[in-house]
Amino acid sequence: MRAEAPPAVPAGGELNPRQREAVEHEGGPLLVVAGAGSGKTLTLTARLARRVQRGADPQRLLLLTFSRRAAAEMARRAARRLHQALGLPATTPPPSLPWCGTFHGVAAQLLRDEAPRLGLARNFSVLDRADAQDLLALVRQQLGLAATEARFPLAPTCLAIHSRAVNTQRPLAELLREDYPWVERHAAELARLYAAYAEAKRQQQSLDFDDLLLAWWHLSRTPALAARIAARFDEVLVDEVQDINRLQGDILHALAAHGCTLTAVGDDAQSIYAFRGADVRQILDFAPRFTPPARVVTLEQNYRSTPQILAASNAVIALAAERLPKHLWTARAAGCVPRLVVVEDEAAQARGVADAVLAQRETGLALKRQAVLFRTGAHSAALELELVRRGIPFVKFGGLRFLESAHVKDLLAVLRWADNPASTLAAMRCARLVPGLGPASVRRLLAHRGALETFKPPPAAAEPWAALVALMAHLRGSTARWPDDLQRVIAWLAPQLERLHADARVRLADLGQLAQIAAGHASRERFVTELAIDPPQASSDEAGPPHRDDDYLILSTIHSAKGQEWNAVQVLNVVDGCLPADLATGRSAEIEEERRLLYVAMTRARDDLTLWVPQRFHVTQQCTYGDRHLYALRSRFIPDALLPHFDCVAPAPPPSRAAADGTPAGDDEPALLLDLAAVLRGPA
Repeated sequence: MRAEAPPAVPAGGELNPRQREAVEHEGGPLLVVAGAGSGKTLTLTARLARRVQRGADPQRLLLLTFSRRAAAEMARRAARRLHQALGLPATTPPPSLPWCGTFHGVAAQLLRDEAPRLGLARNFSVLDRADAQDLLALVRQQLGLAATEARFPLAPTCLAIHSRAVNTQRPLAELLREDYPWVERHAAELARLYAAYAEAKRQQQSLDFDDLLLAWWHLSRTPALAARIAARFDEVLVDEVQDINRLQGDILHALAAHGCTLTAVGDDAQSIYAFRGADVRQILDFAPRFTPPARVVTLEQNYRSTPQILAASNAVIALAAERLPKHLWTARAAGCVPRLVVVEDEAAQARGVADAVLAQRETGLALKRQAVLFRTGAHSAALELELVRRGIPFVKFGGLRFLESAHVKDLLAVLRWADNPASTLAAMRCARLVPGLGPASVRRLLAHRGALETFKPPPAAAEPWAALVALMAHLRGSTARWPDDLQRVIAWLAPQLERLHADARVRLADLGQLAQIAAGHASRERFVTELAIDPPQASSDEAGPPHRDDDYLILSTIHSAKGQEWNAVQVLNVVDGCLPADLATGRSAEIEEERRLLYVAMTRARDDLTLWVPQRFHVTQQCTYGDRHLYALRSRFIPDALLPHFDCVAPAPPPSRAAADGTPAGDDEPALLLDLAAVLRGPA
């Protein structure tokens, strides 16, 4: 998902004084507090180029980000900056950055070398979330936890608890008591389940997504091994440091403690991923954790939004209970005041948003340069119906991920089993694809644990089984060539897709896209590992028929919109119960993260920002006599004191009887007029 608007960087790529201060810093650790739209990527890549220009070896620079796409963009921009800084001829490629990637990707790369020190084979498999869930479900069933008298949490919940415990480093009992109280009674059984799950992964020589960080963290806790890893690098540069968890924070400080120069860039006001284990305290407490404290440079000049949008955004985040001091400003000319629009209900909100989108389009603003943001995917349901009714094309972000598609998982299972014969999950998935191989035969295969050629399939499966054996022999043999081998796998899968799926043509197109992606990876192992760690976010299967329009409106959750920008942004359901979410109205830390979510949504806008406040939400569940509705109050994050920052719009008054049927309105039935201040203030 990319905005069409220009990136938020200074004209010509020059550095402003605060950016230059960060780029030229020498000595100890550095924290760059980079406000929204302040050119943090430019600053980080310029600092990297400056370090190389002053003699740093690009092969010994570690650049960490939070997504593969961000890593690729960072590497591209860093390479361009290096090219300029070193004065290389146009035909000379810039130095490569082999250690530019995500935390999990770099961890996987390091662990290939350090695996023996963990009792792990170098050809270990990396389980994606779905595979990890399948394995945990299998272990859960084997332990008899699926047949307990009391309701035991299902595998997805068990995996979520395990992941949160690993990433936050909180004791299981404390985590259950505070975050999963309905599961607390099963603490002992969960501990037994997680121990068995760990043993199952060990037997299959597999790590799940969280194990990658956990294994690196354990290595960093042993001084000799921590020094061994740190000796690979001279400089460590970290993007989006507000999103790191306790494991990642400890890993970074271990690198710094063993001689690496550490630069961290981030914005505490955009820390919105606590549900993934991110801990805002990692950036709030970053500087004091060093002796002497790390230097802090704050980037406050915004190159994205108008002064009016920044004024409203600054006012919202200024009410945070705790934050790093920062006040965004811009040299841009004055623009429109952000609007706060109160409407009767979600249907009126949907109509109003559609009207506004079409009005912007008539002024020449393409749909792709507009976005509608919301707290959770369900909040856009009414709007989606309205857009379909009016024929307004849209693309929605924040849904299922590509690797949850069965056909993609099948392909990756073949590759994973080729690399790691001990992977029971991969073997099971591949075997199930063979026509004529039933559940009993699959169980016999898994128990066989011998050479594939010696396994005797049922007669009906003999021919397709032989084809799979031949494919595996090639993939594991000396004649295997990457990425050409992927075409062999797709050729083997094609008839299985035709047999299993009505939309086989669409699914084969997805596999073709994967083949294109594979060409950018040096090896089969790197391809499988990186896709498990950071998969693409959409597939043809999800998107349906391709758009005939070359323009479409962006619908996105706020989480998926982070890092993006649009000329016009509309935010749905800015009411208590939605922002903040009704499930996040407990601990103050949860409320503060919801405040940051609204701030992130507002700072995505360049020129035009509208917040919508529907007053009623229709509820059809648990009703005996027809529908009912609930009233909503304007979000607590926009109290009365902040209203001067907005152009407040109230619902239009209903027509009087005179307007409706020509009958004069009497004194006993005056025309209804709403007091805007009272509407916005809510009940006393």
